[in-house]
Amino acid sequence: MHTKKIVWADFTIYLKLTCVAMLWGGTFIAGRVIAFEMSAQIAALMRFIVASILLMIILIKVEGSFKTINLKQHLLTACMGLTGVFGYNIFFFGALSHMEAGRTALFVSLSPILTIIAARILFKEKLSKFNYLGVVLAFFGTLLVVTKGHLFSQLNTSFGMGELMMSCAVLSWVAYTLLCKKIVGLSPLIITTYSTLWGLFFLSMSFIPYLRQWQSFTFHASIYLSVLYLGALGTVLAFVWYAQGIAKIGTSRTIIFNNLVPLFAVLLAFLLLNEPITVVMLVGGAMSFIGVLMTNKKTFKSERHTLFDGHVRKSK
Repeated sequence: MHTKKIVWADFTIYLKLTCVAMLWGGTFIAGRVIAFEMSAQIAALMRFIVASILLMIILIKVEGSFKTINLKQHLLTACMGLTGVFGYNIFFFGALSHMEAGRTALFVSLSPILTIIAARILFKEKLSKFNYLGVVLAFFGTLLVVTKGHLFSQLNTSFGMGELMMSCAVLSWVAYTLLCKKIVGLSPLIITTYSTLWGLFFLSMSFIPYLRQWQSFTFHASIYLSVLYLGALGTVLAFVWYAQGIAKIGTSRTIIFNNLVPLFAVLLAFLLLNEPITVVMLVGGAMSFIGVLMTNKKTFKSERHTLFDGHVRKSK
């Protein structure tokens, strides 16, 4: 009788994806600071100028040179830049200027389910019934966290411009995740660098109408720190690790970690902004965490990763 050994996916990639969720949780706070000072286009442009410079430096150091890619890979990374960099950030910063950070996080919880459905249709990614139970548990846990237990009152809130923009942001991120899965033959670092550069190009084009407004903005320490955080940690480190997760454990098991983003957003708001945390939110957080673990229960071979290296070395 053949018995499959059920083990947990590589601890290293789990830890990285958990850190990604924490870093992205912080982007809600940093993004909120910036959103009140400048337009979405300028905020996103500043973020990805920082990210692009750092990514190119890291790519040259890790790969030894600035690697060239073929036309098909250019087209795919351009589409990633258009959706996950340009589209998501324009809609994300735009939504933050119209609605509370906690409510924007509510929409983020929709991206895992939408991505998992799309990955099942497009890539035939399979999850067990136990895994799907984890998806549902993580989803409802996230809803408890971001609504503070008042789910129906949040659902009854009117659907305005902020909600529309955040819905577009979610769809943009789903597309980015699926496109990342589609690219083969490139390391996560190269994929992230090229998609970020393409995104910066699209953001630069959208910035032209705002050139005259540049001098009217007041830049102070909190703005610079927020931009640095968004560019270096929220983009460079988080995007590369996210791409590593997709390459290692697939889109479905990677995207489910996004359910931890609102949890970390609430936790960081408690630590940095003294916003309260209720028992219901703690229960929801526990549900999300357990759901993520359940979704990622699988059979695998042990592998090791370096900080930015996307080339997996299987241990024998």
